[in-house]
Amino acid sequence: MTALTDLRPAPLPGAARLARAATAAAPQLIGSVSSIVGLSIEVVGLPGAVGDLVAIDSDDAAGTVAEVVAVTPRSLRCMPLGGVHGLRVGMDARATGSPLTVPAGPELLGRVLDGLGRPMDGKGPLVGAGMTRVPVSADAPDALQRARVDTPVGLGVSALDTLVTVGRGQRIGLFAGSGVGKSSLLSMIARGTDAEVSVIALIGERGREVREFLEDDLGPEGLARSVVVVATSDQPAMVRLRAAFVATRIAEDLRSRGKHAVLMMDSLTRVAMAQREIGLSVGEPPATRGYPPSTFSMLAQLLERAGTDHTGSVTGIYTVLVDGDDHNEPIADAARSILDGHVVLSRDLAVAGHYPAIDVLGSVSRVAGRVTSAEQKQLALQLRQVLAARQRAQDLLDVGAYAPGSNRLVDAAVANADAIDGFLRQSVDQIIASDDSWSALKALVSRMGVA
Repeated sequence: MTALTDLRPAPLPGAARLARAATAAAPQLIGSVSSIVGLSIEVVGLPGAVGDLVAIDSDDAAGTVAEVVAVTPRSLRCMPLGGVHGLRVGMDARATGSPLTVPAGPELLGRVLDGLGRPMDGKGPLVGAGMTRVPVSADAPDALQRARVDTPVGLGVSALDTLVTVGRGQRIGLFAGSGVGKSSLLSMIARGTDAEVSVIALIGERGREVREFLEDDLGPEGLARSVVVVATSDQPAMVRLRAAFVATRIAEDLRSRGKHAVLMMDSLTRVAMAQREIGLSVGEPPATRGYPPSTFSMLAQLLERAGTDHTGSVTGIYTVLVDGDDHNEPIADAARSILDGHVVLSRDLAVAGHYPAIDVLGSVSRVAGRVTSAEQKQLALQLRQVLAARQRAQDLLDVGAYAPGSNRLVDAAVANADAIDGFLRQSVDQIIASDDSWSALKALVSRMGVA
């Protein structure tokens, strides 16, 4: 069960302590649990607003904390930040009058937090001169206050750094079906990015993979400049949903301190599924494929909070699990319309042992033209033209009907097939600096002779 004291702001010194003591001595309004249906707890007799926390005096010594997700004239509909086992109708409930808060500060680097922002790495409490607690909710940067995206950020993956170049403050999605390599590609970026700090959210994934990611993929050096937020698939829907906003809020705080952070979230689809569970539990009508309308508004609110402001930036990289390899399913389509680019991972490439399985021609960075030089644009374009020509002629090549000399781009693709594949392939434990990737691309284009 979630301890209420873990979610409230730290006590303040001086006059604030006296004010809090006076508040604590005042009469307290006590409500009660009137019903528990599925994931939803209905509380009567209490005032409250959406987002407030409600403490329920359960049989657990720590009590149960729930968040208000809907308000009716007669009751508050809440979602527990923990399990509902042991809760019953008639239990006392108290309004806290405050929303969920999360820790913020540079001391978070190197720490692993749960979905509510509490430490889970056994390294002790979150203390330090720079530590504060801030509400998990926040507004996205004003559209006119955002700095323009004009600086590339290296990801350590050659195919991305050259052909789908990402800018500092951009938001991009990694789209693929299950088992195609989204998490592996994200781990490569986590180790290879040249960003100052990283905030990594593992949401709705297998519990088995958490230690493997921390110890094998991220490693001590990567963890030292990262903050990791974990909410595994067995956690309540409210915790999985809040984990995404906790990670985003931590990244926003780093941005406000002038840092250029990378926010990596695996996966955005699990966040949307958690919102679907919550929405349906409080009575929202199911819309597209069972997703209630609040799911799509939540995605926009979450994704718009990444980006640049006048002090720093948050570069957002989100994995999107496409249902049945359908890249036009509702969540993938909604995410693609909000994000500043998308990277498509191909199952055909993965089956052929081509990793990372990036479909270069199907992937787009909407800011690549603003963060690359004229020469770099030309190099990327020339390789894309060769790949596109080969794709158009693939059927002829497969049946042996292509006549050499018919198309110089196809000839270049066939003659340099191994060199092209060697450039696009990269092992999981290999990190390639952005400058080295551009040099390799320049040498490849020169070898093909298509300039």
